Amino acid sequence: LSCDFPGNKELEPLKYAKVAMHATVSRRKVEGCIQGTTSLLSHCLRKGENIALVLRDVGVLLMEGRRVQVRFYNDFLERMSGKRNFERAASKVPQLLKMMVSRVTPIASLTFFGRVIIFPQ
Repeated sequence: LSCDFPGNKELEPLKYAKVAMHATVSRRKVEGCIQGTTSLLSHCLRKGENIALVLRDVGVLLMEGRRVQVRFYNDFLERMSGKRNFERAASKVPQLLKMMVSRVTPIASLTFFGRVIIFPQ
């Protein structure tokens, strides 16, 4: 089933089998991991807890109160844009450097809170 949203945007259900195939794990494990993470995230948000979601190979999603921020790993941005394009963009837009984080940076140093959820497992 898919849902229509304003602006001709369509929401489709996650294809667990496809994710399982790419991750080389069972569909059941994928469903459990995603549902468990979603449930924990929902619980934390309902309780007003601040969250740092570590997105392996991408970066960190920080949610603190009403503030949401993404800090991308340098190598992720380089892979997405190409090293040369990335360096050019970083030199022209210094604010881009504030959106980046090193993989070795302790998550606690990015936040004022203690709860860290790592996804995917």
